[in-house]
Amino acid sequence: MALASTSVLAVAAQAAPIKEADRAELIRRVDARQPQLSDAAMKIWDYAELGYMETKSSALLKDQLTAAGFTVTAGVAGEPTAFMASFKTGPGPVVAVLAEYDALPGLAQAASPEKTPLPGRDAGHGCGHNLFGAASVNGAIALKEWMVAHGVKGELRVYGTPAEEGGSGKVYMVREGLFKDVDIAIHWHPGDANSAAQAPSQANLSGKFRFHGISSHAAASPSKGRSALDGVEIMDVATNFLREHVPDGTRIHYVITNGGKAPNVVPDFAEVYYYVRHVDPKIVREVWDRVENAAKGAALATGTTVDWEITGGVYSMLPNDTLGHAMDANLRRVGGEQWTAEETAFATKLAATLPGGGGDLASVKTVGAYDRGSWISGGSTDVSDVSWNVPTVGLVTATFVPGSPGHSWQNAAAAGTTIGVKGAVVAAKSIALTGADVFSDPKLIASAKAELKQRQGANFVYKPLLGDRSPPLDYRKNTGAE
Repeated sequence: MALASTSVLAVAAQAAPIKEADRAELIRRVDARQPQLSDAAMKIWDYAELGYMETKSSALLKDQLTAAGFTVTAGVAGEPTAFMASFKTGPGPVVAVLAEYDALPGLAQAASPEKTPLPGRDAGHGCGHNLFGAASVNGAIALKEWMVAHGVKGELRVYGTPAEEGGSGKVYMVREGLFKDVDIAIHWHPGDANSAAQAPSQANLSGKFRFHGISSHAAASPSKGRSALDGVEIMDVATNFLREHVPDGTRIHYVITNGGKAPNVVPDFAEVYYYVRHVDPKIVREVWDRVENAAKGAALATGTTVDWEITGGVYSMLPNDTLGHAMDANLRRVGGEQWTAEETAFATKLAATLPGGGGDLASVKTVGAYDRGSWISGGSTDVSDVSWNVPTVGLVTATFVPGSPGHSWQNAAAAGTTIGVKGAVVAAKSIALTGADVFSDPKLIASAKAELKQRQGANFVYKPLLGDRSPPLDYRKNTGAE
């Protein structure tokens, strides 16, 4: 499969946007829902539930949507914490808003500008998905209220999408056909700046390699043992030597999730969890095959056996500039965040923990230029699989302190404060405004679909990288022999 060109396509002329009075009304409606947005965001921050285990987080968002008049279908695509909520006023466009709410392991952090792990807890929202889900839901509810008030026809959906962090939750929803009748999909993501620039991301494959050996006393009878941990370590060495001989831009990373229980017992089980990334899904597949060969070689060298499970796989994001420019105009209409003196003091203290003291705190007040150029995101997302099937647009807003690295305790801290909530409100307003544009402008939809077709390339057929496996509902749970 050839990647679509990342050059900026000519954006077709669009019809007149919705009236300024409508935009002002939508912004007021989101502002009126800020207490509900904040309440949801802070509760989900406190729940900090890992992928496919977001029971309370999913239930909270479903309750908000049900109370607002949406019809909610739970447990879609074989994912217990996934849902699809629909509000339909009549025949017309189908617009999807995506909502995430999973946390990350190892990032339990207080809402403090100093590193303060929370005792007795492990997970934390170091990627801000507590804000993501809350803003998407409440922005969609504001949009629904505007549709009712003005007799706007169409269907508005909110997709509750679990396990974005390595579980590829949206991929199963795409594979099950839940997006086949969607005209436009809208998403956002927490960040340390405000921007609606559209860019490719990294495709990836992830999975767990499980080595099986023979236990023995490590001192009294080592010759009778075959160490599964040796298999993991030799695989890791082989893969690390592989790094010199892969295409530029490839990323390979891993963590040993089970290395045995005691030094004097030869481990009969060990597990290592791998990711392979590149902007081109074809290269990801090829490098992954070589990692599998490293595992086979390691098993042969150590007298162990190995099996593996692909737990996740996502495409690279397919940008849509037609929608991106519409989203950019709306983000500029909303503007950046205005911090209080207290919030600025918090950010200043947190920035002191960052390399080089972080970035320019005043930048959160502004919106970045719409300039994709050759920029490619270093991260991956299962939104990408949606984007290869439906014209998709997203933005990032400043919910974190400028200069904060992704998946950090600093991000978890900011996501639990009003700094995070203010960025989420900017996102909710931009989502509502862009959704209103789509419902009001058939030419915008047609142009976005034409751009999608061009970027897909001739004869494109979507095939999930993770194949036909079922959702890995236990991928965040501990595995292995006891």
